[in-house]
Amino acid sequence: MNAQRLTLYIRRFLFNKTSKEVLIFLFFLILSGIFWLILTLNETYEREIKVIVRIKGIPQNVVLTSNEVDTLRIVVRDKGWILLRYLYEANRNINIPFKNYDRGNGFGNIPSSDIKRLTIQQLEMSTLISTVKPDKVEFFYNNGERKRVPVRWTGRVIPEQLYFISHVQYWPDSVDVYASREKLDSIRTIYTEQLNYVGFRDTLVINCKLSHLKDVKVVPDQIRMGFFTDVLTEESIDGIPIKAINMPEGKVLRTFPPKVRVHFVTGVSLFRKLRAEDFTVIADYKEITQNPSEKCNIYLKTIPHGISRAALDIKQVDYLIEEE
Repeated sequence: MNAQRLTLYIRRFLFNKTSKEVLIFLFFLILSGIFWLILTLNETYEREIKVIVRIKGIPQNVVLTSNEVDTLRIVVRDKGWILLRYLYEANRNINIPFKNYDRGNGFGNIPSSDIKRLTIQQLEMSTLISTVKPDKVEFFYNNGERKRVPVRWTGRVIPEQLYFISHVQYWPDSVDVYASREKLDSIRTIYTEQLNYVGFRDTLVINCKLSHLKDVKVVPDQIRMGFFTDVLTEESIDGIPIKAINMPEGKVLRTFPPKVRVHFVTGVSLFRKLRAEDFTVIADYKEITQNPSEKCNIYLKTIPHGISRAALDIKQVDYLIEEE
């Protein structure tokens, strides 16, 4: 029953005078659109296409320190329907034989004339190449010379207020660098790309790329990093013994008090692990003899990693030098 009603409705619509006029109008509109599209696509235009350049035939003892793959932007000129096909086809590849363009001394280059010649072979006969960007392709290599260097982060990494970065961990913490011998001698550290993370309180774990020159190869070229946070707290530890330095044989320095207190700022988790033995406080016998006084100066010489604003409760103490 429903099918019959639908058929009846369609017949009434098709044989209705107004509907006929609408259908005729739509037919000629579509037909004119097709003619317009044909005429438009038959005009000559310029469009930019991408061409991927790959270095092939690399000897086993050679390591490319630049990218093995480079992308060129080539402006071509042809009929619109041909350019439309280029835009929707997969990127074109040019395979460059290493030995043909090796200039020696770790350097090679492919001129734009060769790039145009190799590209035109993959295009229609009617297609013309207007420009190639960049106008040449350069590659760099060495014979396997490498160097292991540490990784360090750079940028802006700031946790929330009352938090601080207790330590940073890298996976891996060092990478292999391939470059010319002169560059290898000058490279001491590889830095990450500029980081920008603000306002976090929990441990921040990220993947980041490494920054390097175009003729330097880094393996791996990206790492995983962890920024571990802790809550800032102001604390103190008592009972740190005063140690005498530069004491001659047969003499003993006794201070009053023999132990002192140190104040500092650190993270809550780190504070739980600290002991008095982690700090070193000294008194210098040479300074005492050169500047005799009723009191001697004491100095905080050693503090654990992760401590800031460390200061002694007192800076001078009474003393007595005894013969053993």
